[in-house]
Amino acid sequence: MNSMKILKKRLISTLLLLYSFITCCACGNGTDTLAGRMDRNLSGDGKDGVYQQIVIPPMPREASFAGEKMPLEYFDVYESLQREIITITHWHGSFLYIMQLAGRYQSMVEKILKEEGLHPDFFYLCVAESSLQPATSPANAKGYWQFLATTGKEYGLEINSQVDERYNWEKSTRAACKYLKKAFEKYGTWTLAAASYNIGMANVDSRIGYQSIKNYYDMQLPIETARYIYRAVALKQIMNNPQLYGFHLKAEDLYKPIECKEVIVKGSIANWSDFAAKHNTNFKMIKMLNEWIRSNKLENKYGKTYKVLVPVEGAREK
Repeated sequence: MNSMKILKKRLISTLLLLYSFITCCACGNGTDTLAGRMDRNLSGDGKDGVYQQIVIPPMPREASFAGEKMPLEYFDVYESLQREIITITHWHGSFLYIMQLAGRYQSMVEKILKEEGLHPDFFYLCVAESSLQPATSPANAKGYWQFLATTGKEYGLEINSQVDERYNWEKSTRAACKYLKKAFEKYGTWTLAAASYNIGMANVDSRIGYQSIKNYYDMQLPIETARYIYRAVALKQIMNNPQLYGFHLKAEDLYKPIECKEVIVKGSIANWSDFAAKHNTNFKMIKMLNEWIRSNKLENKYGKTYKVLVPVEGAREK
């Protein structure tokens, strides 16, 4: 009986060894390196399944942010930018939507940046922050420029249960410009000013202190901040060369600015839905054009003046 068990175990072991040998042979004569797999995969004709051409996208020879050259001659800088370009080119649907939204908002944001004396590249920082949408981060930063409540109030934004100007395109963009200009005065470069927008000036000060370096590309930073400028530059590169990266949009695919009129509100609004009806629209449209409205009423205890965007007649028609 014992001899039969031993014989059975030996037979199973022999079969397992034979299976392993056959498998190794099928995988390339016993070697299965990454290079070997690449060669085999590239030689396939795709008949056995779905075949995608996933390649490393092209890299620019030169890159800059806000007029400051990015040192692509350093391998770590080159690889960091390449990582972001690869990531964004595979966002597909999300990036197409960003491009469509840019058709509606880019010229408006760039106009404000110019008025404030900032480089148009900061538009791409806004894209990196919120994808041009009224977003909320896990840290509870909100709006198109992702202000925390404390920072938003510090830079002049009204934030309460009825009004949150982090969702006001013009006011939040001007507040971001105010912050960035203050940071530039402190650090002397737009790249480090932008990094501080992500991580805060106190954190940048601390890292400058113990690293004895005042250059974004040479500093060790938290991963999100370390990728921050690269992501903005990658967005700039791809959004300015979409077809090069496989995104084929026609002019009519881009969303157009919505034609509006400004209605000045100095008092209270008992019901924004009633306000909308008086202006031949509905609360949905008022809210879409004025995301800063966070309630269906406006008490306006201090008699502030608000500019409310109202769609003109026919603006909703495609």
